[in-house]
Amino acid sequence: MKILVTGGAGFIGSNFVHYMLQQHPRDQIVVLDKLTYAGNLDNLKTTMKKIEFIKGDICNRKLVGKVAKEIDVIINFAAESHVDRSIAEPEPFLTTNVLGTQVLLEAARKFDHEKFVQISTDEVYGSISKGSFKEEDLLRPSSPYAASKAAADMLAHSYFVTYGLPVLITRSTNNFGPYQHPEKLIPKLIINAISDKLLPIYGDGKNVRDWVYVIDNCEAIDLVLRKGKDGEVYNVGVGNEKMNLEVANFILEKLNKPKSLIKFVKDRPGHDLRYSLNCEKIAALGWKPKQGFERSLGETIEWYKKNKWWWGGCGTK
Repeated sequence: MKILVTGGAGFIGSNFVHYMLQQHPRDQIVVLDKLTYAGNLDNLKTTMKKIEFIKGDICNRKLVGKVAKEIDVIINFAAESHVDRSIAEPEPFLTTNVLGTQVLLEAARKFDHEKFVQISTDEVYGSISKGSFKEEDLLRPSSPYAASKAAADMLAHSYFVTYGLPVLITRSTNNFGPYQHPEKLIPKLIINAISDKLLPIYGDGKNVRDWVYVIDNCEAIDLVLRKGKDGEVYNVGVGNEKMNLEVANFILEKLNKPKSLIKFVKDRPGHDLRYSLNCEKIAALGWKPKQGFERSLGETIEWYKKNKWWWGGCGTK
């Protein structure tokens, strides 16, 4: 199987490439990535001799058409994904996340691809105070980022209904692990703590997220690719619901740093209080997480400690 991984130099995409090369060495991997600030070839440093890498934009119809012609499957990780950036400047999120997805869907339709996997997020559902969202629940995104991902999901589903394109959608909770850009919460907290800088926490720190280790998510995506039912959505979560303040305190404790480094800052607009997913559907496929939260977060902290060359102090304000 020849797989096009878009956004494969980003956080989840690059971890997926590493995972696939280990688990399915006979599959051919082609990575298409624009290499924006969040894409980093160092994420693929040890894989470059085993994959084909193409620098390019998923919005480039000519390039995508050329690449997709020789592909069996597209897995679309490519996205603008930082909520704060989407609040400051929504347009790039609509361009990449919606129009770019349409370009990929059209190429997959034209060349009769075996599968199209759209990588989405729990943020499309919005906030929930009690219980957990199921795949068929109403989408009520709160940020321009989440709205752009919800639009892409619906567009992908429409290609299944209208054209019969074998589309699959995964919606995961918050990922963490190696190669995550320092602007995201966990790496920012880790890097700031290592550097004895203040750890900024929005509001009162009581916003709740379910944290999934990135390799567990990669395994879920792989399972959906191979065993998922066309046209279906699969939630991916693990029940590791933690307040942001709890995560910050855990990191400080592991690094033996004082809690006085925590700094509460003005909350961002439209900040969802809690995300939670019902994951019975993917569990029925045979998936369950292998990594416990504390163990995998501890390993992630160690990775950032050992790889200062990778993050270099960037994005830690």
